Amino acid sequence: MTDISVFASPQGRRLAYRKTGGQGPGVVFLGGFKSDMEGTKALHLEAWAQAHGRAFLRFDYSGHGQSSEAFTEGCIGDWAEDARAMIDHLTEGPQVLVGSSMGGWIALLCASAMPDRIAGLVTIAAAPDFTEDSMWAGFDEAQRAALVRDGQVSLPSDYGEPYVITQKLIEDGRRHLVLRDPLNLPFPTRFLQGTEDKDVDMSVALRLLDHASGPDLRLSLVKGADHRFSDADCLDAIDAAVAEVLARAV
Repeated sequence: MTDISVFASPQGRRLAYRKTGGQGPGVVFLGGFKSDMEGTKALHLEAWAQAHGRAFLRFDYSGHGQSSEAFTEGCIGDWAEDARAMIDHLTEGPQVLVGSSMGGWIALLCASAMPDRIAGLVTIAAAPDFTEDSMWAGFDEAQRAALVRDGQVSLPSDYGEPYVITQKLIEDGRRHLVLRDPLNLPFPTRFLQGTEDKDVDMSVALRLLDHASGPDLRLSLVKGADHRFSDADCLDAIDAAVAEVLARAV
């Protein structure tokens, strides 16, 4: 696309983004693991924001989409840094973060690191701590040995080529876990989850709801929805959650 811009982060990474103007609080979309800002949910939410005159930002983490760096060089800490840098430098005032899958974990990290910049939160099939609780916990002895020996291991993916999981990703993930310590979300927060999600089990959403604290937290389960959460009904549910959070944001 010709209207993609590039931001040079404080860490020297070149991050591709698309920003549209509008009223605040703005909306920032945080994508998932190895996804990019051209996905169905990101584009749909951008159109929704434009239709409602709302400022909107979508971007690619380093190693994703059109941004610089190799995917295998990145980790949760890097991608959270990318998100904070984009919010710091490309938005004004409090923002509503919409995090999909890994983006839900990134959104929670941003909420903890910069609560004064967060007006509200919407997560879609949030995957907090997935490097530890899903990947590492699911590795067999041979995969764990390969990770230590080779520094990486390949996992099959339903979304294309195999995922290359690095030792750096696993070890860095342990430094950014959010379900082990108190997690305060002092703003309107909506968790969305499909009951047929094969990548992030419904129990993760229930655990997140139980673990987090805040005055306005709600979980919506969509029966039959999968991890993509991108059919018409799911997109409507995202719109409704964002609209509700914006209406309740102080």
